[in-house]
Amino acid sequence: MSKNILNFIVTIIVAYVLSLVLPWWSVMVAAFATALFMPLKKVAVFFVPFFAILVLWFVYSFVLSSGNDYILAKRIAVLLPLGGNPYVLMLVTGVVGGLAAGISGVFGKQLSLVLKK
Repeated sequence: MSKNILNFIVTIIVAYVLSLVLPWWSVMVAAFATALFMPLKKVAVFFVPFFAILVLWFVYSFVLSSGNDYILAKRIAVLLPLGGNPYVLMLVTGVVGGLAAGISGVFGKQLSLVLKK
């Protein structure tokens, strides 16, 4: 299994477990920790945690929204300029979480480089 896929899976698992006890920023802690202990190379430092949290938050919001037939997601999508589409809202949610995780992954990589010196 490649290092990128392993980091992807570990980031999702750690983020899910931390989200059970911490607020939304737990995804940043998960991305930071996985990047610190499982360093990646080049652009994978940003994009692996980005896509891991994007998938996690998209699937999690999909599961939560499907339980109430997307009523709340549709209403929020109407309030925001998303055309009332709940799937676009879920995608935006995933992108926001992915950006936070990607930036935290870069910070984790930078800290691992500083600690090596």
